[in-house]
Amino acid sequence: MAKMTAMDALVRVLESEGVEVCFGVPGAAILPLYDSLRKSKIRHILCRHEEGATHMAEGYTRAKAGKIGVVIGTSGPAGTNMVTGMYSAVADSIPILCLTGQGPRPQLHKEFFQAVDTPATTRPVSKWSETILEPAMVPWAVRKAFKIMREGRPGPVHLDFPLDIQAAEIDYDPELDSPLEVTAPKPPQAAIERVLDMLAAAERPLILAGGGVITAEASGELIAFAELTNTPVMPTLMGWGSIPDDHPLNVGRVGCQTGTRGGNQNFLDSDLVIGIGNRWASRHTGGLDTYRKGRKFIHINIDPTQLGRVFGPDLGIVSDAREALKALVETARRRAKEGRLARRNEWASRCAERNRVLQRRLDFPNQPIKPQRVFHEINKAFGPETVFVTCIGLYQIASGQYQKVYRPRHYIVCGQAGPLGWEVPASLGVKLAQPDKEVVAISGDYSIQFLFEELAVAAQCKVPFVVVLLNNAYLGLIRQAEKGFDMDFEVQLAFENVNCPENGGYGVDFERGVKAFGCLATRVFDPAKIADAIAWARKESKAKSLPAVVEVITERKTDMAMGPNVDQIKEFEETIELA
Repeated sequence: MAKMTAMDALVRVLESEGVEVCFGVPGAAILPLYDSLRKSKIRHILCRHEEGATHMAEGYTRAKAGKIGVVIGTSGPAGTNMVTGMYSAVADSIPILCLTGQGPRPQLHKEFFQAVDTPATTRPVSKWSETILEPAMVPWAVRKAFKIMREGRPGPVHLDFPLDIQAAEIDYDPELDSPLEVTAPKPPQAAIERVLDMLAAAERPLILAGGGVITAEASGELIAFAELTNTPVMPTLMGWGSIPDDHPLNVGRVGCQTGTRGGNQNFLDSDLVIGIGNRWASRHTGGLDTYRKGRKFIHINIDPTQLGRVFGPDLGIVSDAREALKALVETARRRAKEGRLARRNEWASRCAERNRVLQRRLDFPNQPIKPQRVFHEINKAFGPETVFVTCIGLYQIASGQYQKVYRPRHYIVCGQAGPLGWEVPASLGVKLAQPDKEVVAISGDYSIQFLFEELAVAAQCKVPFVVVLLNNAYLGLIRQAEKGFDMDFEVQLAFENVNCPENGGYGVDFERGVKAFGCLATRVFDPAKIADAIAWARKESKAKSLPAVVEVITERKTDMAMGPNVDQIKEFEETIELA
């Protein structure tokens, strides 16, 4: 049997599992792993913060089917810094592998420097977290980690390696080892027949496509089933892109924050909802009495514990989304040949017409700029192959209401956890996973500050992407100017560290900060200049292989269409009645 260090074996396992990039911050307790990485073709991205590294790994995994982002950190605070990223990953069913160093085994009970019990911290936000206490276990633990991350509901795994374990020599022959088989549960055929029976009995059915459809690479099967049965489809925020926004059976999105006018109306008129790979998120459903009233629900999910978690469905099926959709397509085709497949043509047409007519106005000429106008320009500037990245806040809600998405894995969104600062590191990971795609982050002024420093990583590593930054914090300065500032508004904004209590006290000069990190930036006050600024950012980012930030100064406060229930959405924008 070949002999090598435990960390050499770990790296060989990573290579055989298809790892091409890892993200990390080195330290004394993880140096043996870094020594082993020097012998590998795996690219290492040196990050500024371990939380940023986890979000880069998330972005990488979310953007590239079959690939898993890997995070590396030293002992102690490195692992505790990873907790937020692991929470984000486990909440959205994203597999990432977190590897940390640890103090030597004989010192663990002696309060050794930075020898915290990291697994005790990370277990609540991971599928598995363990300190590996025997050198010979290392390659097999890593194999198990990849199987656990991929099988069932995907999610993160954390492994912790004491320093003496890392340096130990073990027997391991990589030629005799390979990835473990990952199985996907299939639905009982009787349950599939029941779905088709319920679909035939319904008059106004809908398919709700969740993030599990994208994770399972099942968009083709989803569209095939919808077209076979002529059933309208609504993607959730996490499932956005599973069916193109311009597909005639895509009839909008339902939700209390990121829904569309047509989508909410279509949902309220439905009598059967077939949820596939979704989890009935609270921002989606709003009040359950309204959401459930007058309709039956079918819930298909790979995780048995998701069935009945929010409410009991009329029919629950444990299955991988792709396996379920394949079975539904096969059964629907058989029934079509037998002449007993229901197709609700009038219902599908009615839903499509609602979705077409009930559009929000976006092209506001107002100054200060309304956020709607920013998304109007984004929709005009970027094509269907653009990959968008966004996280949490009013800008994400606006994005969900106003943007257009046409491909799976082209809308990378932090759906549940919403850690501020997520967009910049996630965009870096997305771009490394999809280097041929144009990547555009949508962020707000408050969020971007949290992991702002990861822009320096993108600049150092020559990773280009565009950030459209909606900044409503500066408008307090207008009020200050009205109270007697004898200074041109734009000159005032250029001052560093402006601290205005009326604007929340943020006072960050993003343009100067972005340039200080070696990136590109421009600031926009006039809505008529947004298009030119975006065009400049796209051109310069690509030419110089750097992030480019377009900071758009928007109005201080904008009411978004939201409500406690899907039938109580308060609409503020003008409605466009299309011909």
